[in-house]
Amino acid sequence: MKKIFISGGNGEFAKELKKYNTSYTIISPSKKEMDVKNINDLEYYVSSQKPDYFIHAGALTRPMVIHEDSPDKSISTNIIGTCNVVLTCMKYNIKLIYLSTDYVYPGIDGNYDEKDYLKPFTKYGWSKLGGECSVKLYDNHLILRMSMNKRPFPHSKALTDMRKSLMYIDEAAKVVLELLDEEGTINVGGKSQSVYDFVYKTNPKVKKITLKEINDVNMATDCSMNTDKLKRVLDDTVI
Repeated sequence: MKKIFISGGNGEFAKELKKYNTSYTIISPSKKEMDVKNINDLEYYVSSQKPDYFIHAGALTRPMVIHEDSPDKSISTNIIGTCNVVLTCMKYNIKLIYLSTDYVYPGIDGNYDEKDYLKPFTKYGWSKLGGECSVKLYDNHLILRMSMNKRPFPHSKALTDMRKSLMYIDEAAKVVLELLDEEGTINVGGKSQSVYDFVYKTNPKVKKITLKEINDVNMATDCSMNTDKLKRVLDDTVI
């Protein structure tokens, strides 16, 4: 049975991946056990486990304001940590699947496809794009630009004037398991709609909020992604 190694083993995505996995042995050390900022930790675990795939899900994400207030933490984890993962996968010839974000796109016009130009609108987006740069230097890779959220939606309000291509994290985990042998870059998400409309389907009690009411971080009007490539790869069987 092939092995999947996941960084960020205590994270929500790793938990969902393990829940829906039926075909692989999954190794998922916690951050305390293996910190991607420490390349010696990485080499120890990877050399001893010899995985076939490394899913790099160990990143600094929320709260988004942390990237604005403490960019050094973004650099250490999302850029340097990813560089360490790339170097380790290179050394042991392991397929690397990097979970990126729709925040690497400008967030203005929407319907971004994988070949569109990149200009993040937040420091978080820049940190994830920095990670992508190192991943691109390793031929044996797959970059997945994800638009996903926890189920249930973790906030009482949702934006009515921000469009995204969201899917819930459990749905995203199922999709990623189908993509392990793909290469290059793939947008992973659902249909383009407002965040409010996405959430309302599963939580009719969610309240409305607008972009002008949020002032602690930069927000985009339209981060939606073109997912035609994803649909072709999956042949419409998963999403």
